[in-house]
Amino acid sequence: MKDNLLKKEFKKSDVERVRNLVNKDFSSKTKLQTGYKKSTKRYKEGDIWEEGGKKWTIKSGLKQNITKLDQAKNAVKIPLACPKCGKAMKAHIDKQCYKINKMCLDCMVNYEVELKKAGLFEQWVIHANKGNLKFFIEELEQQVAQFDNGVETFVTEQGDIEEWKVGDSAKHTEMSEKFKEYVTYLKSKLD
Repeated sequence: MKDNLLKKEFKKSDVERVRNLVNKDFSSKTKLQTGYKKSTKRYKEGDIWEEGGKKWTIKSGLKQNITKLDQAKNAVKIPLACPKCGKAMKAHIDKQCYKINKMCLDCMVNYEVELKKAGLFEQWVIHANKGNLKFFIEELEQQVAQFDNGVETFVTEQGDIEEWKVGDSAKHTEMSEKFKEYVTYLKSKLD
């Protein structure tokens, strides 16, 4: 019988691989590979970067994209606790008060009491009402301008935009003049 000789030589990497398997070292590498390796950046809490045409940030350990509506979301978001006193805002009235004054009802009452003690409450109320009146006048002026164009715009239940033409009658011009007089009257009350 002929001796069975191994005619194939083992490569160095094959010998190392078997040695690693016998030693139960499964993480050791025996070959070198080359190729493309994507570079990754590590970002910290609060970092802002752009990737793939979007802006990203890390908040509370989570990667989040920054959108145009983030400011609107933050304006509508109501915290669990009042930012001034730290009291939980569980009551419905606290949430309503926060939307207007950015504080809970108790803090708002305390603020008004302090204004009354200082004798500034009446001025504060007048200033707040003037701000409301300014907004009302701006809205009314937009409505009058639309009324003067003679075209009313409506959105139907299906989402279609319809423009309805208002007639050029004497009654239409008379109403337009009354609206303008009312706007000037309201503006005189701002002074």
